[in-house]
Formats: sequence, structure tokens, C-alpha cells
Amino acid sequence: MIFKDKLISGHFIKRYKRFFVDVKIGSNIVTAHCPNTGSMLGLLKKGNRVWLSKSDNLNRKLKFTLQIIEDRKTKVGINTHLTNKIVLNSLLAKEIKDFRNFSTIRREVKFGESTRFDFLVINENKKVFIEVKNVTLSRQKGIAEFPDAVTSRGLKHIKELLNARKKGYDIYLFYVVQRDDCNKFELAKDIDPEYCELLVKAVKKKLKILCFDCKFSTKGIKLNREIKIKI
Repeated sequence: MIFKDKLISGHFIKRYKRFFVDVKIGSNIVTAHCPNTGSMLGLLKKGNRVWLSKSDNLNRKLKFTLQIIEDRKTKVGINTHLTNKIVLNSLLAKEIKDFRNFSTIRREVKFGESTRFDFLVINENKKVFIEVKNVTLSRQKGIAEFPDAVTSRGLKHIKELLNARKKGYDIYLFYVVQRDDCNKFELAKDIDPEYCELLVKAVKKKLKILCFDCKFSTKGIKLNREIKIKI
């Protein structure tokens, strides 16, 4: 995923009303859009270095968008709107071993009454639903965790993936760790025990899990390497 223009560096001041952050750039303070509705636990420390993109759309009220926060000298991508684009680029480039033999990739595919899964990939033998989750939390060195808050939406997705499995689909949860300092993925059982318990049960019912970290530059973000999963 390539950014249109080079990102602008600044320092985090505060977040408010979920969608707004104040950032100091040089001697100026700007208000930027925050494209992440999660808790962003552990990232919102005053003074943390951040990177913003700037829009040339004259109709936008906020010209700046928060893209990256530095945590313990590591870049962390917080824009959840980019996560599916990062995965899509790797699917199209055949970079993910599990999905190299799939010729058809569909996005935002409806299933059931009120669910849309991020991807449906198809070959002659299989139809596979993939639901993507963005991961930013790391409370222990080298360990990425999900979720960073109670996630009723995430719980619903697991239930619907299991329903899809009953109808003959293969099912995947794909965790994208938008940071490069972790070599292991774990469930944050203390934050949302219900989600974590259901996920463990779902794995026993043929839900497959993948987890990749990301490689960063101020020009873009891409999937990097598969990391170990402990659940």
C-alpha cells in the first residue's frame, strides 16, 4: 500500500471524540482525522512521534489524517481503512502461501442477513471467506495481542464464519499486525475473554488463523512475514 505523498512528521498531543487528534508540527498545532475507532491502547502517549498524510481535497474539513504512531521506537500503523488494501495487494501478488492457488478474489462479500466478509477467494475446489483484523496492541516486548478492547463486532464475525463453515466454505481469520517488532501473536484474554474463548472453540471447528506483521516506510506499508500464533 503506497501513500500518495510523503508523510509529514509531528508529535502527538491528544485524542478526543474518537475521530480527532491534535498534533504538533514544528511550532504549529493541527487537528487531524483519526481513522481508528479502537482504543489504541498503549499508543496515545503525549509526545509520541507521529506521521500524517495531507489531502489536497478542498472539500475536506480536516486536511490531515493520522497514519502512523511511534511506540517504543517502532512504527505502528493505525489506519484501519488501509488494512484490507495491504492484504489485497499481497493476495494479488500471490505472496500469501495459503492463497496462491486462488484465481478469483472478491471484496466485501455479503453472507447471510447482515454480514459482509472482507474477502472471498475461489478456485476450482474451494471457496474461502477471509475476515481481516488490524492489530496494534503490544504490551510485552515481541508479543502482539488482539483485541485491544471488547469487540462485539469481532464476536459476531467469528459466529458468522462458523455458519459459513457449516455451508461448505473454508474460513480464515487474518490478523494484520501493523508493526514490525513482534514475533508472536497472542489473544488478549484479560481484555475480552468472551471473544477469546469463542475463537479457541472456532479453531477446533476448522477456523484457520493467519498472522503477518508489516514493513514500514514513510512511502507505504506492506505485509512482511508470517509470525507465530499462540492461542
